[in-house]
Amino acid sequence: MKFSHLVDSELAGQRLDVAVARLEPALSRAQVQRLIEQGEISVPGVVAKPAHKLRLGDRICGRVPEPVPTELAPQAIELDIVYEDADLVVIDKPAGMVVHPAAGHASGTLVNALLHHCRDLSGVGGELRPGIVHRLDKDTSGVLVAAKHDRAHRALAAQWKQHSIDREYLAFVRGAPRAESGTVDAPIGRHPTDRKRMSTRAKVGRRAVTHWRVETRLREATLLRVRLETGRTHQIRVHMASISLPLLGDPVYGGGRARPAALPIARQALHATLLGFAHPTTGERLRFESPLPRDLLELFEALR
Repeated sequence: MKFSHLVDSELAGQRLDVAVARLEPALSRAQVQRLIEQGEISVPGVVAKPAHKLRLGDRICGRVPEPVPTELAPQAIELDIVYEDADLVVIDKPAGMVVHPAAGHASGTLVNALLHHCRDLSGVGGELRPGIVHRLDKDTSGVLVAAKHDRAHRALAAQWKQHSIDREYLAFVRGAPRAESGTVDAPIGRHPTDRKRMSTRAKVGRRAVTHWRVETRLREATLLRVRLETGRTHQIRVHMASISLPLLGDPVYGGGRARPAALPIARQALHATLLGFAHPTTGERLRFESPLPRDLLELFEALR
């Protein structure tokens, strides 16, 4: 991936690493510093260092090298298959399962399970995330689709890019909204001070739109049905927290009372309950639903 940015009056005077981290939300500041030191990020005409102070009119040029593939091993992990054909497989992912290998999660992921189940996913959609079209956070449960070959992967990925996918979630939030429904339309980017978090207050963010409506009003909490128009990292968690309706059980965006000790919840109370898309070969509109898993049903009963 390559990028180029012209330094304007807002960026002038800032450190190079700070500016790039804000301009490229997918990169952490530590990643930016490593790329600068490796010569992958430069300012023509100067010796680029992370602390280099930018001047008005400077041009920042950068390249993020493709990740070096790691050896992915098939693992005989049981999957809850909702639907499967020659083109794709739809899985009901349990909470606690990581979608693809990453730092700290080299095995036991959905990708490892898919490689064992499908056998022929090598290279589909990329060496590091074979078959994966979209993902759910580790502690979010629910329906997810994976592609079995590159043509299906491209067709499904195009639908995500065009925002033509139907996605609905059930979310338990702390508090009670005054309205019965609403929309959060606020860009999401890296948190200005905590690079591990996302925020609606980022100086550089991408458009994000979340629609919600009340499903059930509970004791000191509300069950919402949430529909995504876009798909940003942690979008529901960030948007709900931004309107003072943080998800129960969310240790990052939920605030101090996100996980009340009296409630049976050990993760963010978020479930991907519906997924709809056009079949990549036939064009038929498919729709898959997943009911609340046991832990969230127990939470529902505790809050009634």
